[in-house]
Amino acid sequence: MADALGHASQSMVRRQRLASEAAAAEENFQRPSAWAFWLRRLSIRIANLHLPRFAGLAATFILFAGTGLYGIQRGGHWPVVNGWLLSVGDQAANAVGLQAKAVRITGNRQLAHADILDLAGIGPETSVLFFDPDAARARLKANPWIADATVQKLYPDQLQVAVVEREPFALWQRDGKIVVIGADGAVIVDHLDSRFQAMPLVVGRGADARVREIVDLIADRPELSRVVRAAVLVAERRWNLVLKNGIDVRLPDTNVEAALADLLRLDAEKKLMSRDVTMIDLRVPGRVAVRLSDDAFKAHETAMRDRQKARRRAAGTDT
Repeated sequence: MADALGHASQSMVRRQRLASEAAAAEENFQRPSAWAFWLRRLSIRIANLHLPRFAGLAATFILFAGTGLYGIQRGGHWPVVNGWLLSVGDQAANAVGLQAKAVRITGNRQLAHADILDLAGIGPETSVLFFDPDAARARLKANPWIADATVQKLYPDQLQVAVVEREPFALWQRDGKIVVIGADGAVIVDHLDSRFQAMPLVVGRGADARVREIVDLIADRPELSRVVRAAVLVAERRWNLVLKNGIDVRLPDTNVEAALADLLRLDAEKKLMSRDVTMIDLRVPGRVAVRLSDDAFKAHETAMRDRQKARRRAAGTDT
């Protein structure tokens, strides 16, 4: 009986100890995260990786090549290297019959053929295979004379370049300097050339963007274009015309055509643009104001006094 109780007591103690150890084991065990599990698998794969025989040499070459390319890029030497590589490619392409032996250029009048070739980057060693028409078109359009360009490769040995040149349209005075501009306002020649001295002159900030507007208005009226020296844009809003005899004609913001019609009508009736005045103001619709020159104003005052004296004499009141 005593032995049975002793065995039962020992079994109970053993079960309690095992239960306690199992509980402690559960508390200490933590399931590894997915990141840790992935790192463990990666480290095992790297440890079991068998590298090729010349892997170290290849890695060294890649390192030096990458360092060299980085140095070229940082030092700004890439255009030189790219040019050298392109030259090598052109020589190889030319050796197999892909040299650009004929270049057809159309549309140029102001620029010579040699200028077009130079702008497009076409030389004696250029090959059709490695020639970049998009880059050539961009270089051509960067020239102020060229409004648009088309560049094509015609295999095996021809290139075709078609340009649309800007036409000199007017002179624009900016910051005291006169330049030649196209109808779109783009500056074509940044200095006054004797070839363009007779062209219309516009003055003022923003006049380049609105040059076609005023030049066409004047050109459509020959009797006006003969006497206009310049068109001045005031506050980027309205135009003043400066005539060759110095008269300042002030135009309105809107209905400019109607104002010019009034000006030409008055000139036909009263020779207004030939009179001794300094300003003709057309800014108010239906009304024309003029400012006499100093000499004309003095003559006008003298004439007024003479008329008054004549009236008084006629009335017998002159003393």
